[in-house]
Amino acid sequence: MPRLYLPGSLELLAEWVAADAVPWPADPISPEGDDEESEYAALMTAADASVELLGGAGRRVVLVAEVASEGHPVPLRRVVAAHADLVDFADVDDDLAWFATQEIPDLLAGA
Repeated sequence: MPRLYLPGSLELLAEWVAADAVPWPADPISPEGDDEESEYAALMTAADASVELLGGAGRRVVLVAEVASEGHPVPLRRVVAAHADLVDFADVDDDLAWFATQEIPDLLAGA
């Protein structure tokens, strides 16, 4: 199943959790291969897109989902991991922290 990297913010993540789905992105981000370097490149591309969504200070969020079909909202049950800044992205390096899907409520609670 292809992986999709979904850029967002904590505010968008809260909306997605409430809707139990993530809208299909206008420009889907997928790794070019299935090696670690390709996946990291896709993650960082999504992190950069997350900065654009924030329009200023905030915490980047990237969800990683395994999608069965393209062009449809991605159900949260397809999300396999979340990556997010622990603090405002302007104050940290490029790396994002990894969160298991069951930790998403804790990530939102700490926002």
